[in-house]
Amino acid sequence: IGWTSLVILFNPFTCTYTWLWVHGCGPGPGYGSRPRQRKLTPLAYKQYVPGISENNLGASGRAEGKITRNSERFNELVCNYNPDIDFKDEEHTEADRFMSKRCKDCLNKLSIAVMNQWPGVRLRVTEAWDEDDNHPPGSLHYEGRAVDITTSDRDIKKYGLLAQLAVEAGFDWVYYESKHHVHCSVKADHSVAVEKGGCFPASGMVMVSGGLLKPMSRLRPGDAVLASSELGDVVFSRVLLFLHLDPESRSTFLILSTEDGRCLALTSNHLIFVASTNKPHYHEYYADFASRVRRGDYVLISGRDGSMRPSKITSISQEERSGVYAPLTEHGNLFVDGVLVSSYASIEDHRLAHWAFGPLRFLFGLVHTLYNKWLFNIAHIGVKFKLIFFYTNENVFHRAKLFIFIYLNV
Repeated sequence: IGWTSLVILFNPFTCTYTWLWVHGCGPGPGYGSRPRQRKLTPLAYKQYVPGISENNLGASGRAEGKITRNSERFNELVCNYNPDIDFKDEEHTEADRFMSKRCKDCLNKLSIAVMNQWPGVRLRVTEAWDEDDNHPPGSLHYEGRAVDITTSDRDIKKYGLLAQLAVEAGFDWVYYESKHHVHCSVKADHSVAVEKGGCFPASGMVMVSGGLLKPMSRLRPGDAVLASSELGDVVFSRVLLFLHLDPESRSTFLILSTEDGRCLALTSNHLIFVASTNKPHYHEYYADFASRVRRGDYVLISGRDGSMRPSKITSISQEERSGVYAPLTEHGNLFVDGVLVSSYASIEDHRLAHWAFGPLRFLFGLVHTLYNKWLFNIAHIGVKFKLIFFYTNENVFHRAKLFIFIYLNV
């Protein structure tokens, strides 16, 4: 093969780039099928999600100190002028419009969900940033990280479902606190858990080709790990790269234990394949956030005979561990601690993730094939391939941007 053929082959990619609106850690069971409409369950009065205290690291985290108009941290707050949200503003100072960037983002998402759920009804904010000492010491209202909300029609029968919509919108702690409002709060914008998201700890175990178990901390791009094909077969899938890798970071992980003794550690915003009942076929399992998994749900685990089967979740706990790893495989999924999980997090649209990473997977496969077949020719004609990946976080929307540039120097 001459250099002209290679240039023609790669020409479609020379100006390719992909803007990816996903954060962190795809395809798997259910890929290509019609998305299922999730049934929302209203929160019960006095229920809070997650089921831990607001200031726990696994929820909104500790208070960091009151913000006043004269403090340097006041610049951390943003003003929400969303016309689809009603702000009570009983103080007439627009204080209820001030909030952290993450809180604003979640609130704007929730306003859309409210209008979709109840046409003609808007989201109403009764309290956000508090500068008048109307809350107990340590309240996240003093930092613009908490809001009290209702619907514009003030129909208390809607508040249970409103609370569940707030959970779906990404608030880190939601409490159906009063019959007259729902309380929501978020992590600090600079929080490690927000910026880095995480996926699996360093101690997470995967099976590599040859049947050996290897911890995440020793996994490398090019390793083939146990995963699932689109047909539901258990296969070995090559690790292309790490969407996130931080050996020094510490994060709070959910620990999902199954009746078969599997014990999976992953962050709450990571996708895992789950079903509410024992489903025999892998296509009946859908991707959902780990934070939504409940005791009694079923996940898919790997069997000793090279197959996968359902296993019931028997307990859910939390634990702080070291390391943050998010390997991206060719198939978009892998078995971690024996449980099938996605390579993706923070967004549950598998088809979008699969489409967005399609050019990257195709490119890696093509380069790998060319490398194996035409290494001698490439070395002699001087074709050079350079891949530059930029992975950045934005606090407001928590979106990752992945740019792929390919240069051919002949």
